[in-house]
Amino acid sequence: MGDPRQQRLAALALFFGASIWGLYWVPLRELNRMGLQGSWAVAFFNFCPLIILLPMVALRWRMVMRRPWPAAFIGAASGIGLGLYSTSIILAPVIRMTMEFYLTSIWSTIIGVLWLSERLDMRRVLSVALGLTGLFLLLSGGQASGAGALTLGDAMALASGVLWAFGAAGIKRWPEAPVIVTSAFQFLFAVGIAVLLGVLMLPTPAPTAAQLTHALPIAFLASNLLLLPSVFAIFWACRVLYPGRAAILMMSEAVVATLSASWFLPDEVMSPVQWTGAAIVLLACLLG
Repeated sequence: MGDPRQQRLAALALFFGASIWGLYWVPLRELNRMGLQGSWAVAFFNFCPLIILLPMVALRWRMVMRRPWPAAFIGAASGIGLGLYSTSIILAPVIRMTMEFYLTSIWSTIIGVLWLSERLDMRRVLSVALGLTGLFLLLSGGQASGAGALTLGDAMALASGVLWAFGAAGIKRWPEAPVIVTSAFQFLFAVGIAVLLGVLMLPTPAPTAAQLTHALPIAFLASNLLLLPSVFAIFWACRVLYPGRAAILMMSEAVVATLSASWFLPDEVMSPVQWTGAAIVLLACLLG
């Protein structure tokens, strides 16, 4: 972690990679508009990178079989988290779902202390307290009590943050896990959970062959020219940078998502109380 040039390169890679994720909702909503409803849009969009990744993994099968479990754990946690988060931003307001996902800093603190033997200091305790306060305000919507306001989208966004925190902890625990293999597992599990949601939980019909063919150009190009490189950048940079700096740089996703959704989705309005909660969540990320 000591090479300054590598640190700068990793910081830039993480900043721009996370910024791209701030626009992740755009192709998903477009696929949804084209007829791929609910989590089916998520499944198809995350399937497209596998067209490139699986042959690359097959060429490295000896390396994969040598020690597959770390990459599989990281990929499963981050992939299921990705599938849940992606579905949540189709079902519910983008800004609110993004901020709830960013409670990852809370879960990362708890996981780091319990699993990675990290030290729990007052700064991190304050981060957890602020994050929970921000969550309450986000869910309350300005009402006296937020107890009854939890939706399916909220549950998915919160669960995705927990799972992503486990994936991030796995990257710290097993930094030697190959990025290509980890990424392949991530997309596989994202597709799997999205298909399960579409079949078991969400009452949306599976897309037809004609709809998939029509959606293929935008899904393939957006996922492989934007999503896949950003995944590589984020996984690599998180190995190089200290966790605190990485968490701050990752906030570029929240900023881009908030600005883009505010401009292009004017119907998705949050109350002043919810905006306050979002600001508190971001502050918790800075402290975490």
